[in-house]
Formats: sequence, structure tokens, C-alpha cells
Amino acid sequence: MSATPERAASGSRKGRVCVVGSFNVDHVWRVAALPQPGATLAGEYRSGPGGKGFNQAMAARRAGAETSFVCALGGDPGAQLARALCSADGIDLRDTECALPTGTAGIYVDLQGRNSIVVGAGANALLGADFVATTLASIAGIDVVLVQLESPIDAVQEALRLGRQCGALTILNPAPANATIGGAQLELADILTPNETEFAALLGRHVGERIDPDDVGSLDQGRLHALCRQLGHDSTVIVTLGASGCFVSHPEKQLRGDSIPYCRVPAETVRVTDTTGAGDAFNGALAASLAGQPQLPFNQHVRFASRYAGLSTEREGAALAMPTRTELNARFNPE
Repeated sequence: MSATPERAASGSRKGRVCVVGSFNVDHVWRVAALPQPGATLAGEYRSGPGGKGFNQAMAARRAGAETSFVCALGGDPGAQLARALCSADGIDLRDTECALPTGTAGIYVDLQGRNSIVVGAGANALLGADFVATTLASIAGIDVVLVQLESPIDAVQEALRLGRQCGALTILNPAPANATIGGAQLELADILTPNETEFAALLGRHVGERIDPDDVGSLDQGRLHALCRQLGHDSTVIVTLGASGCFVSHPEKQLRGDSIPYCRVPAETVRVTDTTGAGDAFNGALAASLAGQPQLPFNQHVRFASRYAGLSTEREGAALAMPTRTELNARFNPE
């Protein structure tokens, strides 16, 4: 069960990532086509661990970072599973036990690897800002704080605020797209990582710009950069575009080691089996790379994360589909 991460490179430090977020028990059905209203379908069923927070923590750990995971669990078998998996992979679990059951998710995956997901928050909805503040203050040497939006917004904001206060780099993955987020949280993020749907939703809510998510990837790069600057202001924005790669937009005064303020980073060619958790793989690997080798140009971190996410789609599942660094090196033979 255990997959031991390796160092980022010979002689480099691992760095420490602190992920604050959700743990779910995933119930997954593989079907020929995603279900339509009123349809009854036959499918293949499996169950396993997930939740955006746990997926990202597993990715960060297997990508090479020392990783702490802060979450809320129920007093049930789902919580026992979380603790066993964190112990097996060497993740420093910091959980609070709640009266509600551990979170769950129902996931349908079609033959093209596309998915539809329904989440029951359960204990995730009770992760408190006070617990987050106390816990982060007790973890020494945090390099990167990574959060998503499957937890209460005050807990997310506190994690970002404490991350800034302790000198860590803060990453906000604004997922899922239908989650509500305010300007205060956006301003606390050093790096913002939406996909096309999340980017379009954020533009509509915070900039007043209406764009079809399907059109984001085809926008002129100068136009896309301008929209990122309206949204991110002082944050680096990475728009993940699936098979079309990523678009990176920096503030003019903070290029993070890159030579230009915006660029496209192409995706690797992969044999897609299941895209569930691909965004989480990207974010966890990005955090691990930034924590372990902060001296590298930013586009190299993005390239690493893109490769890692691509490899994760060649496997079924979410958290347990996250590759190790050795597996990544073997697949892509990096320079």
C-alpha cells in the first residue's frame, strides 16, 4: 500500500507542504456514458479514498514533499481509512473528529475518462478556522500552504492568512467551480490555480466578464493574460486547460524566475483512462516542486506538475492513482 517518495533531485531538500482540505470516501461507477436524468445504467463499481484535500496531500507526498494534511473526519470506518492511508504513505495527519460522518463522493466515469461527481460534505463541513489556526501554528517549517474549496470558507481563509504570516507560499485551488469565494481569499493567494470552468466562474463573479468555459483555451494569450491580471491582481494565475496544457500569468513585478509575464506550457501526450483527481494531482505536485526547489524558474514547476497530472490520468482512481517520483521519471525521462 505504501509508496515512498524520493527526493526532488540529488542533493535537494524535500520541503514541507501543508494541505488544508477535505477527505472523502469515493464510490465510483465506470459506465459507457455519463448518466442522463431518468436513466438507469449498468456499471462497474469500486470504492476508495478521495476528497480534493486528501488527493492533493497524497500527490504532494508522492511527488517528494514532506506533507501535513489538516482535515475533519467522522468517528467511522471512513476516518479509520484516512488514518491508515496517511500512516502508510508517511503523511502527517492532523485531524479533528466530528459528529457528522466522514465525507463521501459519488463519481461516474465514462469510456473517455470524463467524470461527473456528487459530494456529501459530512465532517468536511465542520472544519473550523480555530482548529486550522492552532494546527498550522504547531507545524514547523512550512514552505507551501495549499487549500481548495471543499471546506468552510473561514477555514480556507485562515489557512491562507496563517500561511502568509509564517512566510509560506500560499496556493488556492478554487475548486469546485460552484463554491463561493470572496475577494479576501483571492488576495491571500500567492498562486491561483483554476481550470477553465473555475476561471470562467471567477471572472463572472469578480470581474463581471462572461466567458464560455469552452472558449477559455482558445483566447488570444494577451487577452487571457489581461483577464488573469484583473482576477489575480498580485497573484500568479495558472489556468489548467486539460489536454491543451496550462496558461501561466504573472504580475509584472513578480515573475517568479520566469523571463516573461505570461506563457503557455503544453501538456504531455498521455493515454487517458480516468481524469478523476487530475487537477488535484497537478496542485499537489506543483506544491511539492515549489517547496523542494524554490530556486527553479516557475515554468519548470508547472511543467513538472503537468507531467505528474498527465501520468495520474493513465490510472483509475484519485488518491491511490497518484504516482511516485520514480514512476514519473521512468515515464517521461526528464532532462
